[in-house]
Amino acid sequence: MAHSRLQKLGAYMRPHWRTATLGIIALFVVNGLGVYIPLLIRDSIDELRLAFDFDQIKHFVVLILLLASVMWVVRMVSRILLFGLGRQVEFDLKQKIFQHLLTLEPAYFSINTAGDLISRATSDVENIRRLLGFAVLSLANTIFAYALTLPVMMSIDLRLTLVAIAVYPFMLIIVQMFSDRLRNEQLVLQEELSSISELIQEDMSGIALIKIYAQEENERRAFGRLNDRLLQANLQLAKTRNTLFPFIQGLAFISILLLLWLGSRSIVAGAITIGDFLVLILYAERLVFPTALLGFTITAYQRGEVSIDRIESILMAEAKVKDAPDAIALPQEEVRGQLKASHLTYTYPGATTPALNNINFKIEPGETVAIVGSIGSGKSTLANAIPRLLDINRDTLFLDRYDITKLKLQDLRGAIAYVPQDSFLFSATIKNNIRYGNPLAEQSEIEYAAKQAQIDQEIINFPQQYETIVGERGITLSGGQRQRTALARALLIDAPILILDDALSSVDNQTATAILRNLSEGIQRKTVIFISHQLSAAATANRIFVMEKGEIVQSGTHTQLLQQTGLYRSLWSQHELKEVLS
Repeated sequence: MAHSRLQKLGAYMRPHWRTATLGIIALFVVNGLGVYIPLLIRDSIDELRLAFDFDQIKHFVVLILLLASVMWVVRMVSRILLFGLGRQVEFDLKQKIFQHLLTLEPAYFSINTAGDLISRATSDVENIRRLLGFAVLSLANTIFAYALTLPVMMSIDLRLTLVAIAVYPFMLIIVQMFSDRLRNEQLVLQEELSSISELIQEDMSGIALIKIYAQEENERRAFGRLNDRLLQANLQLAKTRNTLFPFIQGLAFISILLLLWLGSRSIVAGAITIGDFLVLILYAERLVFPTALLGFTITAYQRGEVSIDRIESILMAEAKVKDAPDAIALPQEEVRGQLKASHLTYTYPGATTPALNNINFKIEPGETVAIVGSIGSGKSTLANAIPRLLDINRDTLFLDRYDITKLKLQDLRGAIAYVPQDSFLFSATIKNNIRYGNPLAEQSEIEYAAKQAQIDQEIINFPQQYETIVGERGITLSGGQRQRTALARALLIDAPILILDDALSSVDNQTATAILRNLSEGIQRKTVIFISHQLSAAATANRIFVMEKGEIVQSGTHTQLLQQTGLYRSLWSQHELKEVLS
């Protein structure tokens, strides 16, 4: 598992290998200068111990200042490059995650909450950015520091060098002891962060409902509980880190104390010079910082491991509805609008009862078909199956005699304008909401679609007319206005097939009937599938399908169905009774 995570990190970095290489080379130069400058200090001390020469002092000082300045500049370059690498990977991952989410079917988002996905695309990506910025920098710096410093230390005095680094293996043991705990605590932290992000997202979207039912106090308490759990997770992780790092730092400074004790004896014995002793101290101190940073690097890696798993779980999710390898292109201008179902059956994942059970029908081009039935009878499932929002079986649903599972998704959905039950609007102007499917549409086209949807007169009465901002999810509009705006958006793209899934439920019967009449008349008639509980509007359709328990139990015109004993006559009787009572 750890090996696969390292492979993933390598894959993230591969497009930016030049930046990473330059940054690591710069670090190598920094560490090379960091080894050379103490040797200059040693030489100056040993030479000055024999004979004091002011010009010689000035020479060494200028040279050391020059090399230190070069070292500082190169260090800054290395940090800019490697931290920039993390930012580039962050950009790539966010882009990749968003593009991949767009390929997944709606069922994926019903299982994975928006708050959790947002947390993964932000917080987890930031963890990987830190890992590939700070952690790579500190790890490379540690490797170079040891690889370049230890050989020089050993050449000066092998015994003192071994004494100085004797405690470092204990650091690695301690880090290993804490690694699993750090990983688990980081996972808990990320999950708690996802939970609180989800609650915030839901409450901001449902703020009107919270106000209506006066549930502000309950939501405050719910947020407080989640916030407290997040706080405890943060505190527990901080406690573990603050226990680990002092251990590492304490062991690192023990090496310097040992070096001071034994090194002074070596000077007295004449085994090393004062300059050598000073260099060994500088080198040992030089190794303290990268060794102490090892704990931070391990923590960053633990966070990164968790975040890699959480991000890869998104990227590894395969779209169940996608183009077949031999997908057929069907330009919109060639679509006639005939729809045919042949033994169409669909069962939702995890369910035992089919939502659609052996559905058979044929809808001719330009025909308006109403689908009625009780709640849960399968009407919306059928509507979602036609544009392949569901993973249906092959050879069960056809558009102009083409199996829709063999058509390119873009061509199939380009031939269908679909207005679902939830008339989603973006927080933008009415104009931009209507032309969402065709961003280059002219004002006249937008107004014509609005007239067809019976919303034009109301838009004109708004202070800003078509430039009116509708607010998040269209909160400033009434339910009927939102539905008709969504309908205008569907009509603007002028697709041959129009599916209205209870999309006029908030519109009065008279307006709904007028809209259907506009759609079923004219030169370029659309194939319209009208799913509704408004029987007076459905009665104007060319044909009516009556659904019950996932099956089409009746089919015919309004007149024909009233002459039959069955569900439709019962529904119509209930409709007439409601009309009388109202």
